[in-house]
Amino acid sequence: MNRKLRGLLLSAVVLTGGVVVMATEEAAYKEIEKDGKFAVRDYEAHVLAETEVKGNLKEAGNKAFRPLFRYISGHNESSGKIAMTAPVSQSPSGKKIAMTAPVGQQRRGDKWVVSFMMPASYTLDTLPKPKDAAVKLREVPARRMVAVRYSGRWSADRFEQHKKELENWVKAQGLVTKGDWVWARYNSPMTPWFMRRNEILVEIEPKPQDETKN
Repeated sequence: MNRKLRGLLLSAVVLTGGVVVMATEEAAYKEIEKDGKFAVRDYEAHVLAETEVKGNLKEAGNKAFRPLFRYISGHNESSGKIAMTAPVSQSPSGKKIAMTAPVGQQRRGDKWVVSFMMPASYTLDTLPKPKDAAVKLREVPARRMVAVRYSGRWSADRFEQHKKELENWVKAQGLVTKGDWVWARYNSPMTPWFMRRNEILVEIEPKPQDETKN
């Protein structure tokens, strides 16, 4: 089932400023296989705005949120190429870009890369350039990923627990991973911990039979 536009209303709060933005769009994917809390998904190509920071799992997310939020809030070089069908509004400092879900985080060496997915109506050519050099735009190709979904607090212990569960499931299924593990958060810090949707995802190599079908 395609999850491109779900009717989800996601509130994302900047912890240091109390600024709230609503998200109405989620990463587009087609579910290929479902096994309890585990799933195999085909994601469509999309663009990320991302920044690199140091710190532990929780600290990194807090540090990176502000520059990314400022970018989508208008701290960018406004471009006339932005599609008018996109949910954007005009501001003196640039274009506002709708918040989407999830907020992604993955390790890169001794740092964390935290990312916001850009709305599907944008491409690298139509997105305004960030004014903050620490914010980069990157196009992610279509890819197959496995995911484990869980609720609860955003702690390193719970991340490692569910990452291990997904590693074991992937091994049992005979799948081969590629790239780094991604921690995805879909709710604001104000959401009660037991209602939060969290996921850990990683890209996988297609099975030989999948390549034959293509």
